[in-house]
Amino acid sequence: MASGEALVRVQNVHKVYHRGNERIDVLRDLDVNVGKGEFLALMGPSGSGKSTLLNIIGGLDRPTEGGVEVGERRIDRLNDGQLASWRARHVGFVFQFYNLMPVLTAERNVELPLLLTNLSRAKRKKQVETALALVGLSDRAKHYPRQLSGGQEQRVGVARAIVTDPTLLLCDEPTGDLDRKSGDEILDLLEGLNQQHGKTIIMVTHDPLAAARATRVLHLDKGQLSSEAAA
Repeated sequence: MASGEALVRVQNVHKVYHRGNERIDVLRDLDVNVGKGEFLALMGPSGSGKSTLLNIIGGLDRPTEGGVEVGERRIDRLNDGQLASWRARHVGFVFQFYNLMPVLTAERNVELPLLLTNLSRAKRKKQVETALALVGLSDRAKHYPRQLSGGQEQRVGVARAIVTDPTLLLCDEPTGDLDRKSGDEILDLLEGLNQQHGKTIIMVTHDPLAAARATRVLHLDKGQLSSEAAA
């Protein structure tokens, strides 16, 4: 872990799924700390537990056993309502396939997380403008997803993730559906958010070139940190 204060603490986390009579141990007694302001990449083969770990840290899933602490809050002990409220305030998600609403403009897509807050319309508008400016899309605010390139759609996705000024930015294969040039532009953006704005980022990726942008890389294999993780 990078030096400094730990923002995320994953302690003895075990995650089990059941498929019929089959028991699938996705994560096995996992311990991971993530420093405040760190850019961590999670790598490993398909089925190694990377996305499951990301979802548990982001409060989209719960561990079967073990504890998850983010900013001194034990999120595994929150009920569903508390967890949803915490997630809306503290976590921004960037997905591989953008997940934009096709009937909404870029600015309206970015505004969606703010509709869960008590901000006035004027304050929401200002935060949307700031987020779109940070990702270099102020001139595309009124465009619909179908009018944007894949790289621009993902930039809208990043703007939506940061519009609430979250504690933690979680990215699941953010360049996986992009060509190399567009992917590099998204990685430049994430690097800037980390280095210039101090955002803590955890990114799942299969791409070694993407992982190289992170300040630390951990490798998961069969739900455990592999020997490659000694970074």
